[in-house]
Amino acid sequence: MFTGIIEGFGTIKNIKPSGKGEGRIFSIDSDFDLTGTKIGDSIAVNGACLTAVSLSEKRFDVDVAYETLSMSTHGKSVIGERVNLERAMRLSDRLDGHLVSGHIDGTGIIKEKKNLGNAVIVTISISEDLSSQMIKKGSVAIDGISLTINKLERDSFEISIIPHTAKITTIGIKNAGDRVNIETDMIGKYVQKLVLGKKNDEKKSNIDMDFLTKNGFL
Repeated sequence: MFTGIIEGFGTIKNIKPSGKGEGRIFSIDSDFDLTGTKIGDSIAVNGACLTAVSLSEKRFDVDVAYETLSMSTHGKSVIGERVNLERAMRLSDRLDGHLVSGHIDGTGIIKEKKNLGNAVIVTISISEDLSSQMIKKGSVAIDGISLTINKLERDSFEISIIPHTAKITTIGIKNAGDRVNIETDMIGKYVQKLVLGKKNDEKKSNIDMDFLTKNGFL
């Protein structure tokens, strides 16, 4: 589990086949000291939860499964690419961002970046499946960064990036046309599942928007 508060940058130094079907092994150099991290620990790389299988002072290797390659931007990753890194949260930590699982729901494409005061407004195009799991002023993880949705449309959403976030994460060096990883808010996904229910369920759920409103959830 992660918070979406990025610890620092990393650089992909090598990509090779994993020898296990269509997976790959990424070797990543971290810009910060990995002291305290162990083999087997989870590290979010551009928002995707990956497991460290080899580790030195500032370099670690991760196995990237076919599912992750197909669902995220890692399928198109290249040597030299800069990535956001966050190690798994500890229960004693402050939750400064929001609960992020590190399981990518899909990708979006940066449609526009424009300056507004000291902030950068970023518009990202997404599928309707992803937008249905978002709400205005709700949380979203973009390349692992915990951000707030300022504006939401059927096929896009808008976020505001402050100078600090632009400086310490890859969102500051992304341009229009670049693809990003998206993880929608996990609590919102559970609520959506409860409200809509499974399509093939024989028994219809009695939890709907009226129920959630009457019981103080909305």
